[in-house]
Amino acid sequence: MTGLGKMLILIGVVLIAVGAVLMLGSKIPFLGRLPGDIVVERPGFTFYFPLGTSILLSIVLSLILWLIQR
Repeated sequence: MTGLGKMLILIGVVLIAVGAVLMLGSKIPFLGRLPGDIVVERPGFTFYFPLGTSILLSIVLSLILWLIQR
């Protein structure tokens, strides 16, 4: 059962971190406007795919999880 408890605590920490990023994400000036983010604007239609932001967040989260596992 200790493995289950640790997993639930980790999931809770991850949810808190995601919630904080969603709340504070608009206050970080470069987030969402990185080179590599794809924006297609047409009359009445806007498509936004944050590829550069996704790669940056993936690298940061990978480093954090790697440090936790050490």
